[in-house]
Amino acid sequence: MQFVLYCIDKPDHAQVRADNRPAHLDYLKGKVDQIVIAGPLLPDDSEGPLGSLLIIEAADLDEAKAFADGDPYAKAGLFEYVTIMAYRKVLP
Repeated sequence: MQFVLYCIDKPDHAQVRADNRPAHLDYLKGKVDQIVIAGPLLPDDSEGPLGSLLIIEAADLDEAKAFADGDPYAKAGLFEYVTIMAYRKVLP
């Protein structure tokens, strides 16, 4: 089953993102078999990320939550909120 992880950064936490990016990327590389797509959400002015969007494969919502909770960004308190929703690809 696929899940969308929609993560919005706390205001003024760009340094937290920068400091934890190497660990975040290592974490994702270790879970690449679960990742359908992953990347930053950008504001209209393209001045640095405002959050992250991932679509992952997980057995259930609990596994998706564990994936999100294990992210070094989450552990560092970067996110103001994280929304996790089941997802089904239809097209293409």
